[in-house]
Amino acid sequence: MILQDAIRIAAALISRDDGRVLLVRKRATEAFMQPGGKIEAGEHPQAALRRELSEELGIEVDPNEMIYVGRYTAPAAHEPGRQVDAEIFRVAVARSVNPGAEIEEILWLDPNTPGSVKLAPLTRDKLLPLCSRPAGAD
Repeated sequence: MILQDAIRIAAALISRDDGRVLLVRKRATEAFMQPGGKIEAGEHPQAALRRELSEELGIEVDPNEMIYVGRYTAPAAHEPGRQVDAEIFRVAVARSVNPGAEIEEILWLDPNTPGSVKLAPLTRDKLLPLCSRPAGAD
């Protein structure tokens, strides 16, 4: 079910071997979030995410290597009163990322200790808990 007036997005959970999760902060925004973006009319979520990862981080992802995690909703980080309706995929990245023009900053965050980093509600409340590891788990 698509939420009325929700912002439909596709986003990636990208983590390193040490468990840190890749987050981005887009230009003229304050909150860090998973890389990804809006799904265009008629576009499949997987295709939207591949397009966004290419634009934002200069990476090409094989669709066969994208693992569907689920669909989540949360308040939009930068559009007060709106919700995001997010299709989430785990994505493996074998090389370094190169932030594109729309990305102000990237961050590899330990999901167990996010500290005082300002996070988008979807990231903070729904996605980082999926990435957290129990203490001592390696």
